[in-house]
Amino acid sequence: MYALDRSQQTLLLNGKLFSQEEIRSRSQRRILCVEDFQEGDVLQLREDSQAGEILPSGEVCQAVENFKTEAYVSFEEELFDFLRDWFSPSSFLDVQTSGSTGQPKIMAVEKSRMIESARLTCSFLGLKKDDTAFLCMPLKFIGGKMLVVRALVAGLNLIIRPPSGNPLKDMSVSPQFAAMLPLQVAQSLKSPLEKKCLMGIENLIIGGSAIDAELEAELQHFPHALWSTYGMTETLSHIALRRLNGIHRSDSYQAFDGVELSLSEPPSTLCLRVKNICDERIMTNDIAEINDNGTFRVLGRKDNVINSGGIKIQIEELENELKKYIHEPFIITSVPDSLLGEKVVFLSQVEIPRLSEIFKEKIQKYHRPKICLLLDKLPMTETGKPARAEAKKIVRSLLK
Repeated sequence: MYALDRSQQTLLLNGKLFSQEEIRSRSQRRILCVEDFQEGDVLQLREDSQAGEILPSGEVCQAVENFKTEAYVSFEEELFDFLRDWFSPSSFLDVQTSGSTGQPKIMAVEKSRMIESARLTCSFLGLKKDDTAFLCMPLKFIGGKMLVVRALVAGLNLIIRPPSGNPLKDMSVSPQFAAMLPLQVAQSLKSPLEKKCLMGIENLIIGGSAIDAELEAELQHFPHALWSTYGMTETLSHIALRRLNGIHRSDSYQAFDGVELSLSEPPSTLCLRVKNICDERIMTNDIAEINDNGTFRVLGRKDNVINSGGIKIQIEELENELKKYIHEPFIITSVPDSLLGEKVVFLSQVEIPRLSEIFKEKIQKYHRPKICLLLDKLPMTETGKPARAEAKKIVRSLLK
């Protein structure tokens, strides 16, 4: 059913089948360095140009810089760059972590393991050859890369749109399978036409950052399956899904076949091993509960615990509680304190009415933020997660 051998894989893109030879040919064009140009050279800025533009040497440098900074390299061309790397002789591919808890880092992963990860998702969701799959996430991160690999493995017809807040804009037909960020889903709900397209997606996986309770509530009446993902770059995208809507809605994640789950000693962080994907046991920083039926709940991250006067405060739980009453973006973080050990800090980028009253009336006494700071912009990762390490750094620099 699945093309697990890379030598047998082809790409069905917007209904057109590309062989590996066509992909390699398409990927030959490159942005050249300034030093590559000589006076009188022809500078062809786009692949589909009818003719190049002859520039004097003095204008070459500026032309090349404009070529780069004006983002003439399309998302489709990024896709073919990825495919060139995918079909290269190397058995490894570089992927980048999101950077939500620190600096992003590059990992070299085996392509065979990415293929196995893709097979698990396609099998779980029942995706079949010629189903349409929608790519609208950045290709630099594992989520975008893996959607392409799923299309290669299962023979899906890949429909692409450059990453944006409204990727469904101007789409008239819903894809059968899509992966989107919570921000993209929330933005799409604001437009009647985009919402209609969103509701037509048969299997929509939502990941990259947390799905808040308000967004989840808006999705309850959707007719098809919506899923929250659990995974990380180290597991090559998700290894478990949680149903967000319908009669099968759940607060717990269902792991794929071949995933072994366990808990560490208190504070009971989730440990996992996935056959043919990550054979070594991974000890995550996610505080979790494993249910009797093998599903699991994630309560928050171990490194997102604030110890204030001996009271352990889980940042995610406090943020979720506050989101019931505060609808503007905010981040909870902390700053060292000589008496309490740590103080809870509330960061926002707009003035929030009745903030002190909300803290006093709705939040437990020892969980209430002690400091509120207004920032020009909240620190976020490219995938929309709070940049926790950067938030701490900002607070410490402001309050030192």
